[in-house]
Amino acid sequence: MRKEWLGALSLTLAASIWGGMYVVSKYALAYIEPFTFVWLRYAVAFMVLFVVWFRFGRESIRRADWKWIGLVGVIGYVASISFQFIGTKLSDAHTGSLVTAATPAFMVLFARILLKERLTPVKIGALGLATVGVLIVVGWEGEGTYRVGSFILVLAAVTWALMSIYVKIGTQSLSTLTLTTFSIGVAWLLMTPLMSVEVMQSGWPKLNGVLWLSVLYIGVVSTAGAFFFWNKGLELMDASVGSLFFFFQPLVGGTLGWLVLNETLHLNFFIGAGCIMTAVTWSTLAERRQQLPISNRHL
Repeated sequence: MRKEWLGALSLTLAASIWGGMYVVSKYALAYIEPFTFVWLRYAVAFMVLFVVWFRFGRESIRRADWKWIGLVGVIGYVASISFQFIGTKLSDAHTGSLVTAATPAFMVLFARILLKERLTPVKIGALGLATVGVLIVVGWEGEGTYRVGSFILVLAAVTWALMSIYVKIGTQSLSTLTLTTFSIGVAWLLMTPLMSVEVMQSGWPKLNGVLWLSVLYIGVVSTAGAFFFWNKGLELMDASVGSLFFFFQPLVGGTLGWLVLNETLHLNFFIGAGCIMTAVTWSTLAERRQQLPISNRHL
């Protein structure tokens, strides 16, 4: 299989899994506090990935590589995921999946700063349009905790975009499996104090069979599996082209939120979705066109 197709498949699986994750996490977060849920998620994911890494993917990790492992773990798996769970708890599943779909537009900005990619008028315009889309969703719909949750989800999108750039850099010297495994391990350790404070305040959650299944699904499928697929896709494809596949997240999340949780899809949701999807498609196709040979650009 050509690496472009393998990358496309990996990114499609990751984004689709995350879209469905919002529905499962929305249910579980009604009974489990956010930091405790993240800690449980990483405990399961790290154990699964470490067994796979130890059996199939062991490699030496240089001291310099721990920088990228740490940055991915702290920015992506601690900050971004915490923002994501808190924001979803305070808003709803389809808003969570949509707002964080602005991530590719923010990746354009960070790619310019960190990778020195050229910031073209198309990229600037797409970033502006995506920002408008986010504001349409979070700025005038709902009150109180819903609005707070929506803006926290914007922070999740920004930090995940920054993390994705570091993944692109880190996989130049580390395998995807190594980077994913130990970044999650770092995040698990750093989440322990936050989880401990939360447990002291609210107590350990009472986990029934359904909640355990939710934790296992989030840990194994949505974390160990989806994080690996996302990182692998970024390794195999250009970041701006790969960002197109983030579209599957709001589509799956919004649809399942409507079907399973009986959430209402307001007009603002569709308008904002249109702006975000137009922005990311616009910037992605323009970037891909620039990579074609000059003789093929008008074919």
